[in-house]
Order: sequence, then structure tokens, then C-alpha cells
Amino acid sequence: MIIGLIRIEAIIYDAQSLKEKRSVIKSVADRIRRQYNVSFSEIDHQNVWQRAEWVALSVSGDRVIVERELQRVIDLLDRNEKLEVTKVDWEWL
Repeated sequence: MIIGLIRIEAIIYDAQSLKEKRSVIKSVADRIRRQYNVSFSEIDHQNVWQRAEWVALSVSGDRVIVERELQRVIDLLDRNEKLEVTKVDWEWL
């Protein structure tokens, strides 16, 4: 069994409040959960309105499948105009 985990840090430039930040995060998280076979959660900076840190996790018997799913998550976030991904860390468990 292969477990892949990515930690993603991002800046949400247009968020002027926690409410606006949470709206962006909810939209992103819902889309990721719908489209990809990953677990996705905010793990840090919950009370900072322009920063976010998420973790996405995928499990499979094949490392290529896990890597592909997690890369798709990164690609989706990179295409989102409301945020900028500033850091991605990969871990294999």
C-alpha cells in the first residue's frame, strides 16, 4: 500500500476577511473532493485571512496512481485565480 501526502501553502490575495477566505477554501475543497480520490483538509492558519495550509492524501497499491492524483490537485490549485500556491511538500508513507 502506497500513501502519498502533500502539504500545500497558499496565499488568498482577495480575501479581506475570514468569511471571504472560508468561501474560497470551501469552493476549492468541494471541487477537489468531487473530482479526485483524495482526502483534503485545511490544517493551519485557520484564523489568518490571507493564508491557508492544506493537506491532501491519497492511498493506492500503485505509486504512479497516487502521484497522478496528487499532482492533479496541485494543478487545480495552480489554475485557481483566487489563490497562489507558495509551497508544496511531498511525503510518502
